[in-house]
Amino acid sequence: MKKSLIIAALFICAVCTAQPNSSSEWVPQDNGASVNGWRGPNNNGSYPDKGLLAQWPAEGPEMIFEVEDAGKGFSSPQVVGDRIYLTGLNDQEDQEVLNCYKLDGTKVYTVAYGRNWNQSYPETRTTPTYSDGKLYVISGMGEIVCINAADGAIVWKVDGGEKYARKTGNWGTSECPLVFDDKVIYTPCGDQTTMVALNKNTGEEIWKTRALGDKSGYVSPILIKYNGKRQIVGSTALNAFGVNPETGEMEWTFDNWGPKYTGKQGRWDNIAPNSALYRDGKIFFCHGYDINGFQLKLADDLKSVEVTWRTDVLDTHHGGYVLVGDYLYGSNWINNNAGNWCCLNWNTGETMYETAWQGKGKGSIITADNKLICYDERRGTVGLVNATPEKFETTSEFRITKGSGPYWAHPSIANGVLYIRHANAFYAYKIK
Repeated sequence: MKKSLIIAALFICAVCTAQPNSSSEWVPQDNGASVNGWRGPNNNGSYPDKGLLAQWPAEGPEMIFEVEDAGKGFSSPQVVGDRIYLTGLNDQEDQEVLNCYKLDGTKVYTVAYGRNWNQSYPETRTTPTYSDGKLYVISGMGEIVCINAADGAIVWKVDGGEKYARKTGNWGTSECPLVFDDKVIYTPCGDQTTMVALNKNTGEEIWKTRALGDKSGYVSPILIKYNGKRQIVGSTALNAFGVNPETGEMEWTFDNWGPKYTGKQGRWDNIAPNSALYRDGKIFFCHGYDINGFQLKLADDLKSVEVTWRTDVLDTHHGGYVLVGDYLYGSNWINNNAGNWCCLNWNTGETMYETAWQGKGKGSIITADNKLICYDERRGTVGLVNATPEKFETTSEFRITKGSGPYWAHPSIANGVLYIRHANAFYAYKIK
């Protein structure tokens, strides 16, 4: 059991924020960040699509395409215009590649861009971030790469793992690039620095933060805005932190979580696999392994944080969580093979429900049109759930049957189409 415990921390995939209002309406985040990044336009698992089907056919939504040439990976697709971009491994499984597809699943090109993680779980983690005609990825070995979206040509490449002497846990780098203004953000951690900003056009260093001497988490940073000021929020294995995006000054850190807070020190350090969720000056983090979750309140000057509430119910393993109205939704960790689905009040931390998904386990979650789409990580069941704090109940379900390994890739939605990935298998379904 302990061995399987180690294995599952793993991932994280790629494992970035939201600013919806108190209704269920999706509201774009006014922070100047790229609009095509990890887990949707606001990096928070929330998608703007409306008019989605309230129920799917028994066999699942209408399939648009099914391909099995994506290469092994846990990353999600990025849809921009009439193209889809998805990372995976090459056939020899010794390089990460970027695949470009048309909307009907026809492959346009494949380009190798970097080295995959060479130990436990070598599959790709990074979801491409799109900005101004370029795609940005970070390999499992910490290479930051800029690629021309039109033809796959590599514009520049920086070996950030080597240059900044990155310090990682057992599963390498699992980060999706945060891109805004002229910057690309990478979090190598270690003794040189914690986070760096590179020029998105040249790869040259713009700034780097002070070092915390910590190992990296498996987290993609987010960009928030509060009181007219922006801040990057990220996490290492032991510290949540906020960074001034203009200067690289680390403005606050918070480490009173996990074993330090609970007093239950296990065999491993904290394993931080989920990006933060943000709204109105409040930041939420939670991680699996009974590390538990916490909400932080930013000071008005963004120079410090304080805890508003903690939860031992919602401790998501690495499937993310979403905010719909005033309620948080996600799955928790019972063990590496099991977890329940939960709803918490965003304002108070009160548990609204904790429910088993009959015959399934924990997994990843996204939201659109006041609905939740949940993806069971062990069996590949995709469930449609109404986003209400009263109960967890699927209105429709279907299974992904092709591909191999755990179902760790987060789904995504673009233009009424649901995209699901399982290792080398890649599907698109019409849900509008």
